[in-house]
Amino acid sequence: MNHAVHEAANPISDIQSSQDNRHIPIDRVGIKDIKHPIVVSDRSGGEQHTVARFNMYVSLPHNFKGTHMSRFVEILNNHEYEITVESFKRIIKEMTHILDAESGHIEMTFPYFMKKKAPVSGVQSLMDYDVTFIGEIHDKKPIVSVKIIVPVTSLCPCSKDISERGAHNQRSHVTILVRMRDFIWIEDLIETVEKVASCELYGLLKRPDEKFVTERAYDNPKFVEDLVRDVAVRFNEDDRISAYTVESENFESIHNHSAYAMLRKVKT
Repeated sequence: MNHAVHEAANPISDIQSSQDNRHIPIDRVGIKDIKHPIVVSDRSGGEQHTVARFNMYVSLPHNFKGTHMSRFVEILNNHEYEITVESFKRIIKEMTHILDAESGHIEMTFPYFMKKKAPVSGVQSLMDYDVTFIGEIHDKKPIVSVKIIVPVTSLCPCSKDISERGAHNQRSHVTILVRMRDFIWIEDLIETVEKVASCELYGLLKRPDEKFVTERAYDNPKFVEDLVRDVAVRFNEDDRISAYTVESENFESIHNHSAYAMLRKVKT
């Protein structure tokens, strides 16, 4: 028998689209931790070429057995590499349309670099930050949030108050999740957090810089509660932000545990 005729007579079955009789919908189904190159525009007018990790999910109705996993990969490979908030929204729309889903969710995590000058010597170095674009679509409307982990220094006010010599400090991770009404540069969000910390971090410091950042932190003590509240004050004043969550984890230098605080707000 002719091979082509045999294939036509025996088409490959589409198991994923077959009927499921358990009548249980699935909230999210898709792929996790797939890597893909992207290009991100930065505030200086340049571009950063990097690699992002994607998590891509859609909802699955109760009557379908499964989704078509290969289509998630096709969507990434068919899309442009330059990722902006607007292009990210298009990816979400495309994903839910191609997979015929009512809702969708994409997380895109990548390292983002800022060039910073040391406070005294002026020596330049790069600082890296973990950035995540989170996109969801409900009722055919895409919503994009930006999540950034900003490492900073915090110095304990209590330790400073009770000690004759010095005070304990630690590196802290302030994590912000922001939903925007209008465009905001990633750098603007990072700098908002760094300005309220006891001191910001730098990739490279000379000895005069080390003296500066040590004394800067000592003169600007912050509890973990202070960090999240001070960021919230700045976000409350920024009309470009419609909702936010702020978390801070202080990796204690005198304990084997962390201090933690979190607050969230949806602005009217």
